[in-house]
Amino acid sequence: MSTVPPGTPCWADLATPDLTDARRFYPELFGWTGQVTPEPEAGGYTVFLLDGKPVAGAGPPAIPDQVPIWSTYLATDDAELVAGRVERAGGQVVVPPFEVFDKGWMAVFADPAGATFSVWQPLAMAGAEVFNVPGAMSWNELVTPDPEGAKVFYELVFGWQPDDQAVGAMTYTGWRLGTQIVAGMMPPLADDFPGDLPAYWTVYFAVADADAAAARAAELGGTILVPPRDIPAGRFAALRDPQGALFSVIDLGP
Repeated sequence: MSTVPPGTPCWADLATPDLTDARRFYPELFGWTGQVTPEPEAGGYTVFLLDGKPVAGAGPPAIPDQVPIWSTYLATDDAELVAGRVERAGGQVVVPPFEVFDKGWMAVFADPAGATFSVWQPLAMAGAEVFNVPGAMSWNELVTPDPEGAKVFYELVFGWQPDDQAVGAMTYTGWRLGTQIVAGMMPPLADDFPGDLPAYWTVYFAVADADAAAARAAELGGTILVPPRDIPAGRFAALRDPQGALFSVIDLGP
């Protein structure tokens, strides 16, 4: 069983051309330890642990020219069912459901605007076992130029209901699943992000101090894309790792 309900983010992993450097950068930044999957077919896939519990993973790119990217995984109890819903809702099945050793089933999809996401149907591995503490995943957010289309798509696929809120001049959407807000959505901000970025999902990791984490990431060879700033949820920064993979850090406060 997953540690979270179906339709909720349960895992994040990094596809990177330099797995060795990822095993250096992220443990230095977040205090993780790396556990390399022993099966040769896994290509050195590494599960990152925080105090001995899985929080995220990293592996080689699926295709040679894939850009370095953090992927959001949503929990499901039927990956094949999700694949059918994605196609009927106008999305794309990028990688059909397949079994990952005895760990679980995964698949990769793209929404109609091109944002890719994955699902995880757990067997021996539940997914992440800790959330919302420094060093663990705390939020997942869709940045898309087509929020209205996304509302239709994700409701059809996962049953999410949009919860719109005005944040300054922008509308921020919380994705509601039952009584819980499980993820977010916003339009791209031209002054913060490169204009040629397609729609994408981004992963936020909690930190004790966003300013210190951003500075540390830069010391380790990363790049500060959006300097630390206050938002309603806390203080966040958008970063790139040394290979260019985008991720964010957030200090959620007490």
